Amino acid sequence: MEMEKNGHRAHCLVLTYPAQGHINPMMEFCKRLQHKGVKVTFVITNFISKTMHKEASSIALETISDGYDEGGLAQAESIYAYEESFRRVGSQTLTQLIEKLSSSSSPVDCVVYDSLLPWALDIAKSFGLLGAVFLTQSCAVDNIYYHVHKGALKLPLSETEILLPGSPPLQPQDLPSFISDFGSYPVYYDMLVGQFSNIDKADWVLVNTFYELEQEVVDWMAKILPLRTIGPTIPSMFLDNRIEDDKEYGLSIFKPNTDTCMKWLNDRPNGSVVYVSFGSMAALEVEQMAELAWGLRMSNSYFLWVVRASEEAKLPKNFVEETSEKGLVVRWCPQLEVLTHESVGCFVTHCGWNSTLEALSCGVPMVAVPQWTDQPTNAKYIMDFWKMGLKAPVDEKGLVSREAAEHCIKEIMEGERGKEIRKNALKWRKLAKEAVDEGGSSDKNIEEFVAKLVHS
Repeated sequence: MEMEKNGHRAHCLVLTYPAQGHINPMMEFCKRLQHKGVKVTFVITNFISKTMHKEASSIALETISDGYDEGGLAQAESIYAYEESFRRVGSQTLTQLIEKLSSSSSPVDCVVYDSLLPWALDIAKSFGLLGAVFLTQSCAVDNIYYHVHKGALKLPLSETEILLPGSPPLQPQDLPSFISDFGSYPVYYDMLVGQFSNIDKADWVLVNTFYELEQEVVDWMAKILPLRTIGPTIPSMFLDNRIEDDKEYGLSIFKPNTDTCMKWLNDRPNGSVVYVSFGSMAALEVEQMAELAWGLRMSNSYFLWVVRASEEAKLPKNFVEETSEKGLVVRWCPQLEVLTHESVGCFVTHCGWNSTLEALSCGVPMVAVPQWTDQPTNAKYIMDFWKMGLKAPVDEKGLVSREAAEHCIKEIMEGERGKEIRKNALKWRKLAKEAVDEGGSSDKNIEEFVAKLVHS
């Protein structure tokens, strides 16, 4: 299906923020667009291009500079310096890239940009192009930041119950950490509230969620913004299977221990394994690592635990050797393949939004151990509204104790409540698949986006 516009295929330039949790969903959206006949160019930074493991992909790649081509964010003296450099140098190099493509046989019609890079919309508009902002967090979380940006949610918080349109009543601890703990990470706070600085100028607001999951808040935000849900953005093989060979995200910062993980899982009984992963960024306190390790050991379940190389020293002494009959500790693994493996019965996670959507799409119950950013809000929804997991309670030091970890794992793996949670997890899996399948809510929204792209 060729999508012609002015004699050429409609062409989207898709610009991501250089972090795995942003690259993955935006790359999957690119594949959906390309599947519908749109030409797509995916834009990453020079540093990411040099360091990532690239799977064979039909998506065209281009690079721009963030001013730190040798080391990315790690090379910058501060995140402030990095953000300022990315805005300044990124604006120049994105402009040059659009100019280069505009004199080719396939000029750009639309810039889809990561919401953390609002300056990209100004550049798109300076060329007279359409601009679509891509929000990588849940609609519930976007709604909270939107109200802070508008001044409708005053900080620091003074009330004990937060009532926002489209959202159920929330307590301060259910809000993103940058809001509940106001002033804790000023740069990230500025970035996340700044997503909305020029959003009213965007032609589309695309959200990585699906309508059935967040119906009320989507309905509310769609009244004030041209908002459409287009998720869950995970490889088609794990959902509707309509995109051929779409088994992996396509770009990975980490090298997975695929064979080791899958071989080990193949030898375990159905539903017997607790999978533990805290993503690519979260760093647990040493004491929290120890409590979690003891909780896993006390639960007496099989476990597969992803511990990044930078975190390994935090594990209790001899833990790996002493639990080798029950557990496997690896530095990285292919999360979706693990979540869809029939031996996995529970997912212990920080519940970042990508991990939450992956668990939802695979129908795996969760034990939420939120650390920061949007995770406390995701955890609240997982336990109280979607009812597909438990949020591990914390003690007076803010830690999940070994007893609490053990209790949550056992409750899901063996308890009565676990049966209900598993049933709900499978319900969400079905709805996630239907959303992206032909005629589903997200599929229709992507169709509408493509149609407007061609006819605008």
